[in-house]
Amino acid sequence: MKKMSEIKYQRCDGSNKDFIEKQALKIIIRTATPKDIPALRELYLELEKDGVRYQPEHFVIGSRTDDFFQNIFDSPTQDILVADDNGQVTGFVHVMIIPQKKVSCLKPQTTVYMQDLCVSSNKRNGGIGTRLVKEAKAYGKAHGADFIRTQVFPGNVDGMRFYERNGFCEMMKTIECQTLD
Repeated sequence: MKKMSEIKYQRCDGSNKDFIEKQALKIIIRTATPKDIPALRELYLELEKDGVRYQPEHFVIGSRTDDFFQNIFDSPTQDILVADDNGQVTGFVHVMIIPQKKVSCLKPQTTVYMQDLCVSSNKRNGGIGTRLVKEAKAYGKAHGADFIRTQVFPGNVDGMRFYERNGFCEMMKTIECQTLD
């Protein structure tokens, strides 16, 4: 089976081009490689700081090992797409292709799940996040996904606005109780 990142697909704009494409901002969206791990670790640190800020009851600052990244690189069902600005990784989206649970009341669908999305804080509001979302959608389409899904912290108002501008809407709320008493 081919690794997903090796498969060519039809782009969001309807043209048939390779996955790597220069855009007006001279940013290339491409599949991450082991060479990108140091930059990805820095971006994950930014993401984890947001997690701690929004949900300190669940998140801590961690570290991403080489094995964490290698498992993604080797997986036939996930990839990390990076925004490359003249050799500097300025953002990423971790995408996963996930079939719906086989339950009789659920439609047999497949989702492209955006596990993580982060743009360097000094590069935000420049269109990079939108480009990463568009590529995640195209990635999903190329791999037979029916829709795209992600999660956002309820207190992340800017993040919710960003996703809404990119076609997302709230479909379900996750609730929890912090005690088991």
